[in-house]
Amino acid sequence: MACPNRNKRRAEGRTAGLTHARRGPRRGKHSYDLRMELLAIVLAPLVLGTTLAPLAARRSRALSAWAAAAVTGAALAVLAAQAPRVIGGEPLLFFHPWIAELGLNISFRLHGLGLLFAALILGVGLLVILYAHYYLGAKDPAGKFFGLLMLFMAAMLGIVLADNLLLLVVFWELTSVSSFLLIGYWKERAESRQGARMALAVTGAGGLAMLAGFLLLGAAGGTLEISALEAARDRVQAAPLFPVALGLVLLGAFTKSAQFPFHFWLPEAMAAPTPVSAYLHSATMVKAGIFLLMQLYPILGGNALFEYVVCTVGLFTFVFGAYVAIFKHDLKGLLAYSTISHLGLIVFLIGLDSPLSSLAAVFHVVNHATFKASLFMAAGIIDHECGTRDMRRINGLWRYMPYTGTLAIVATAAMAGVPLLNGFLSKEMFFAEALDLHHLGVLGAMAPFAVTVGGAFSVAYSMRFVHDVFFNGAPRDLPRTPHEPPRFMKLPAELLVVVCIVVGVLPSLTVEPIVDLAASDVLGGPLPAHTLAIWHGFTAPLAMSGIALALGLAFYWGLQRKYGLHLHAPSGWAARLLFTRALDGLFAACARATGALDNGSLQRQVALLVGTAILLGAAPLVGSGMPDGHRPLTPVTLMGAVAWLALVAATFGCVLLHRHRVVAVIFVGAVGLVVALGFLYFSAPDLALTQLAVEVVTTVLLLMALALLPSESPRESATGRKLRDAALAGLAGLGIAMVARAAMTRELDSVSWYFMENAVPKGGGANVVNVILVDFRGIDTYGEITVLVIAALGAFALMDRMRAPLPAAGGAGATRSPQRFPLLFSTAARWLLPFALLISIYIFLRGHNAPGGGFIAGLVTSIAVVMQYMANGFARTQARLRLDFARVAGLGLLVAGATGIGALWFGRPFLTSAHGHPAVPVLGELPLATAALFDLGVYLAVVGATLLTLVALGNASRRAET
Repeated sequence: MACPNRNKRRAEGRTAGLTHARRGPRRGKHSYDLRMELLAIVLAPLVLGTTLAPLAARRSRALSAWAAAAVTGAALAVLAAQAPRVIGGEPLLFFHPWIAELGLNISFRLHGLGLLFAALILGVGLLVILYAHYYLGAKDPAGKFFGLLMLFMAAMLGIVLADNLLLLVVFWELTSVSSFLLIGYWKERAESRQGARMALAVTGAGGLAMLAGFLLLGAAGGTLEISALEAARDRVQAAPLFPVALGLVLLGAFTKSAQFPFHFWLPEAMAAPTPVSAYLHSATMVKAGIFLLMQLYPILGGNALFEYVVCTVGLFTFVFGAYVAIFKHDLKGLLAYSTISHLGLIVFLIGLDSPLSSLAAVFHVVNHATFKASLFMAAGIIDHECGTRDMRRINGLWRYMPYTGTLAIVATAAMAGVPLLNGFLSKEMFFAEALDLHHLGVLGAMAPFAVTVGGAFSVAYSMRFVHDVFFNGAPRDLPRTPHEPPRFMKLPAELLVVVCIVVGVLPSLTVEPIVDLAASDVLGGPLPAHTLAIWHGFTAPLAMSGIALALGLAFYWGLQRKYGLHLHAPSGWAARLLFTRALDGLFAACARATGALDNGSLQRQVALLVGTAILLGAAPLVGSGMPDGHRPLTPVTLMGAVAWLALVAATFGCVLLHRHRVVAVIFVGAVGLVVALGFLYFSAPDLALTQLAVEVVTTVLLLMALALLPSESPRESATGRKLRDAALAGLAGLGIAMVARAAMTRELDSVSWYFMENAVPKGGGANVVNVILVDFRGIDTYGEITVLVIAALGAFALMDRMRAPLPAAGGAGATRSPQRFPLLFSTAARWLLPFALLISIYIFLRGHNAPGGGFIAGLVTSIAVVMQYMANGFARTQARLRLDFARVAGLGLLVAGATGIGALWFGRPFLTSAHGHPAVPVLGELPLATAALFDLGVYLAVVGATLLTLVALGNASRRAET
């Protein structure tokens, strides 16, 4: 308990000026310091852990566990080194601007609350790694397990240390994804896949709602930095949309912390390996929602809306979860619902507008992490040794596993709130906080009775855990004879049980300093005077504990003896059933909508796409029209008229001869060539060169793709379809013409002069186009080459096993497979390859100061390699090149991304380039720029993606021939 009695707590609260006062914003100013150690704590498991653990597994399973443990221990050591400074009252901050325009910064803060949660994540994680090494079977991939565990650990550390709301969302969603992979670790089991999907759907949807709430909070407070929002609390809560923002944020927290009615995903997650369950239920995942409520209380709390909503949801979840847990036959199912109940207890305490409720909430977070992790480990040992978790079969295990039984009984007693154990202390504080809630009306009047009943249910399910598992007769039809596990498999549970006892007997000497520090961060100011001790005399909370203990024992024995808990059949109606039926209904509706829109006709899909674009583009112009400017249009020249006639002729040729596919492709290529001439006319040699190279590559790829189809397309018989397509094409062309005219006749303030003036001083290159691509708008380019590589990988995957059927030989629809060219062309192509590669290198090197660059050089290289395929055949060319183009494309992305990360290393924004003119002996002064490395990544990505598509088409063609 925190105080001897309620009256003393009130008096202490008045002395501190906190009694019945809203918990206000954080007081005072913190002096922050840039600490790279905070970044190291997150990056150690994120980078080293996820890399070393899978690599070490190639040598041995034990080495993989040692690698994960070493990384976790190192992060814990770094955290411990920062703890004295934080405990001394000085929070630490790491801040680096990332995308400042969006308010997204890489900012981490280590304060009392973050220190407590980070210590739990790393400490319990280290014990889970040791436990998992003995738990996993010989066929379970250890590298995959420990790599995912490290990813999950890093995501949780990012949540508890993030000081930016958007950065917190990134790590929040990463926990959803990594937990999805961990829950579905045994992917061959249907229950694992179902549990993983359900957890991802519920928590992912809550995360999206939370993101919307964060954006509203940032708009109201003028910042997305949590530490800055705390100072703007009054302005945030006075905003008109604050109730909406509060509801969205609470939705994210409630889904993550498994509050009713979003609780159903947590029992389904029990399909995960027990080490994952122990970690997920004790120190991670579900505690993310608890941490969010605590972290944001100085911003969102201290008002009636927050108190009523949070307290109501928490109290109902506490009682509901405890009641349902009594009737669960699965050992982990019982523990899952007990976790739901205890999470509701903590949420109820967070919602209370009482000065010491934050202390009770933080204290119970610590206590719950210790006894729940040890209980899940004991459950895993029982399942591991017995081959089942059904409590109707695993009776009487005390005879076979007395040591494990002792550990489980002590941890269960802590969960039930038995004196001299840590759970008793925080439960007494919980009862004390529920006694004086008159300002909550009916909810406050019901709270003392509800918490007593919930406490009785907690005793009942704890009693069932002990009695049904270790006593209550003999085992029934176990798959194998149980016995004690290996010595070190019990060690993590032993350490946690020792913590339960030591904290229960000596709370003030063990956890009180860190709990007080964390609770003051939640409260937003200093705590009132209090003491953590095992005895405060005969008080009302003690009487409530006695009543709950007696009622719980009587309730359990009554159910067991009179009705038979083992005969209980769960109700068919449950939240999980409602969720699955709603999901099935959604899928059915989507299938109906898809069926109505998609009848297998590509023409129809294109018509719908173009028609929708026309409607969306015309909607803003209804009633106002397209306003034209006053600038005169450029007079038509002879060259322009010739180019226009060539475009019209090529277009009509494509339309009239579209059934002859090869001819249509040639006409389309002619249109592209005329466009290239237009770029050249308007003094854009870079664009002209790029357009020309693109036309060559795409024409070849299209011709190879057409080799898998009949040479002629079938005739269209529907006149209505032709009229529809003609109308859509005409409207689309007319719309583009109107937009072009409006753009050309308006006065506009072009940004081109900025780039022209700053290309050399800021980008180090005279080629403005290339400087824009690799420097000023490097992130856009990186996104484009990423899309290009993904598209190539998708094309390769789609055509990997495609085999086109061949019609009868000599028929009108005979497939035109690519034939090898004559010997003369084959010989010329062989000599042309090194020459073309030399040209591509030249174009690449000159690209920063003259027309060229990585994209054009990549296309030239691709054309040279394409000619080798055309001249020598696919098999011979692939055998000669011996290149994995997927890896080449991936290497390009890595090189381009590494260039951006290098800028971060030197304290600059992502993808910032550096340039200079160092003097080199013999060669003299050389113009160098780090953008050239980024351009090299673009070059590799273009070559890899283009040739990967070529290989996919070539392989499909060869399979068609065979």
